[in-house]
Amino acid sequence: MKALHVTTAALALGASLVACGSAEEQQAPAQERGPITFLGGKFEAESVQKIVDAWNAAHPDEKATVVLLPESADEQRRKLIQNAQTKSAAGDVILIDAVWTSEFAANRWVDELTLDTSGFLPTTVETAKYRDKLYAMPVFTGTGLLYYRTDLVEQPPKTWAEMRRICDEVLPEQRDMSCYGGQFDKYEGLTVNFSEAVASAGGELLDASGQPQLTGEPAKQAATFLADGFKSGMIPKEAITYKEEEGRVAFQEGKLLFYRNWAYGYEAAQKTDGSSKVHGKFDVAPIPGLTGPGAGTLGGNNLALSAFSQHKQSARDFIAFMTSAAQIKAFAQTSSMPVPLTAVYEDPAMIEKYPYLPALKEGILAAKPRPKAVRYGDVTAAIQESAYAIVTGAKPVDQGLSELQSALGPLLK
Repeated sequence: MKALHVTTAALALGASLVACGSAEEQQAPAQERGPITFLGGKFEAESVQKIVDAWNAAHPDEKATVVLLPESADEQRRKLIQNAQTKSAAGDVILIDAVWTSEFAANRWVDELTLDTSGFLPTTVETAKYRDKLYAMPVFTGTGLLYYRTDLVEQPPKTWAEMRRICDEVLPEQRDMSCYGGQFDKYEGLTVNFSEAVASAGGELLDASGQPQLTGEPAKQAATFLADGFKSGMIPKEAITYKEEEGRVAFQEGKLLFYRNWAYGYEAAQKTDGSSKVHGKFDVAPIPGLTGPGAGTLGGNNLALSAFSQHKQSARDFIAFMTSAAQIKAFAQTSSMPVPLTAVYEDPAMIEKYPYLPALKEGILAAKPRPKAVRYGDVTAAIQESAYAIVTGAKPVDQGLSELQSALGPLLK
């Protein structure tokens, strides 16, 4: 999932957590206890440090140190795999993209966990499992949302056809504004957007047995929607370079009527410091689909225990602490970053603070995961290569999908 920008959370250490941690300390072997290192992402560094400070205050002999991974998700994965392949103990607790769980678990780079997941959104818990066993804990979640201009659009579109119709009606009166944008550069965001399009056409990249389904009608309809979007200008040509931030800036500058992004963009677009021209003029809704509301790709980040940690019990307790209801709720009160706890989406005070929560919950529960593949790096690279060729018009839809079908087969065995 994209790195989401957050504000500092006022996080407090609950007495029950201290008591629980103390009991576990008495039961665990001494060699399982000690200082730990958390390999986290830059996007949540400030807020995570608050949690770490609270942990350290209560565990002076098991202090956690945060080491930031590269900003790019691809670079994060590369660094973590490099550590794992060399059996490095450089990180005890690691932040992994939700889609990496199968790869890391199958290669035995992370240990199985036995932590409480009650109260978490069911779809987020599934991202933390491999072969029905828990190998991580959800800490952040999210799915694609449709940002739209409420000053120009009465109701958000539920279908792609409705979106095109609205653009045809509105855009002639607007200067330098395009219809729709997403993430279409050749990186993980393209895998996400392509997966969403296929799911929103009623299809799936892989069937229940894990076999690719790229030559069926839903995949063709999804690929055609994206390819025709670029060809017709519905999607501006510059969107082929969009990652999350490039598109977010374009929407905030009034250059897009509709924009697909994660929830993190909401807070930035509402700023009144002059950085956003759409403050008070936009809202979010579930993404549209072929015949009705679409299905977003389930994003998020999970916490996992490195199989090479030298202080595993401390690391397990740190994961439990970070994903406790008390900490997640406190975090959510000051951050627009989506969290996996169901109660946050049902709290009237939270909904008043973040009006998009009902739409986000609806989207998360309907969201589909990216392929659960042990060789996920190769799988997403193949998807990006073919999808990029299709949306740029370098290859016809049928050819691009057929080649992707053939490429994915060996990677999924």
